[in-house]
Amino acid sequence: MEMVNNVTEFILLGHSQNKKVKYLCFLLFLFCYIAILMGNLIIVISIILSQLIGQPMYFFLNYLALSDLCYTSVVTPKLVADLSTERNTISHTSCMAQLFTMHFLGANEVFILTVMAYDRCVAICKPQHYTVIMGRWRCDCLVMACCAGAFLHSFVYCLLTIMLPFCGPSEIDHYFRDVYPLLKLARTDTYAVGILVVANSGKMGLVIFVVLMTSYFLVSYTSRAYPAESPSKALPTCSSHITVVVLFFVPVLFIYTGPAKTFPEDKFLALFYTVIAPMFNPLIYTPRNLAMKSASRGVWCPKPILSGKQMI
Repeated sequence: MEMVNNVTEFILLGHSQNKKVKYLCFLLFLFCYIAILMGNLIIVISIILSQLIGQPMYFFLNYLALSDLCYTSVVTPKLVADLSTERNTISHTSCMAQLFTMHFLGANEVFILTVMAYDRCVAICKPQHYTVIMGRWRCDCLVMACCAGAFLHSFVYCLLTIMLPFCGPSEIDHYFRDVYPLLKLARTDTYAVGILVVANSGKMGLVIFVVLMTSYFLVSYTSRAYPAESPSKALPTCSSHITVVVLFFVPVLFIYTGPAKTFPEDKFLALFYTVIAPMFNPLIYTPRNLAMKSASRGVWCPKPILSGKQMI
C-alpha cells in the first residue's frame, strides 16, 4: 500500500487560545529565555576564560551549559513568537528538522548528565587515580560519545516518523513538534512505531536514570564509609547534580515510559525539560560552588577595576 502525504504544514495549538493567557505566557517565556541565555552564557564565559576549563568537572559543566543554550533555543524562541501571533504553523520539512534537532540535543543533555555523574563517582570513589582516569583525552572521547549516541537516538526518531502518511487534520495540540502528537495525526497503524518510540526514549531514559541513582548511592556510601578519602569539593556538586537530574528526568520518564499516547498534561510537563531545567541549571550549579563563584568574579570583576574602586 502506497503511503501518501498530503499535509505540507502543521498548525500548533500551543498552551491556550485565550489572548490574556497568551500575553502572560509570552512575557513569562520571554523572561525565561533571557534568563537562560544570560545564566548559561555567564557559566560558559567564566569557565572558558578561567583555569577551570582544565578540570574535568567544569569541562563537562561548560559543555552542559552550551547544550542548554542550543537545546532551549530550538524551542523557546519559536514558542515566544507563536504566542504573539494568531495562527501558528510550521512546514512538514521544518517539523522534521526540529524533531531531529530537539531529540539530538535532548539526548545529548541526558548523556552529558550521565558523564558528569561518572566524573563525580570517580572523584569520590577513586580520588587517588582521578587525574589519570579523567584525563583530557578521555574527557574528549566521552563528549564525542555523547554526540554519537545522541545522533543515533535522533536519527532513529526521524526514520520512524519521516515516512508516516499525513492526510489531515494537521492540528498539533502542543507548542513544539514531538513524536506522540505526530503519531496521533498519522493515517496508518502506528502501534509498532509507538512501541519503538517507548523503547528508544522511555526505556533508555529509565535505564540511565537507574544508573545515575546507583552512582549517587555509591558516592554517598563511599563518602560516609571513607570520609577522609572523599574530596569535600565533590559532595556539594553531587547534590546540585541530583537536583538537575530530577528536574530533567522525572517529566521525561512520565511522558515516554507510558503508553504511546498524548495527554493534555504532556505539554505542561515538557516545559520542565525544555525551559525550566535549562533556566535553573546556572542557579543550581553556581551559587553553591565556590570555584565557580571565584571564577565568575575573576572574569566579570577584574582586579584593576576593584583596586580602582578601592583607591577612590
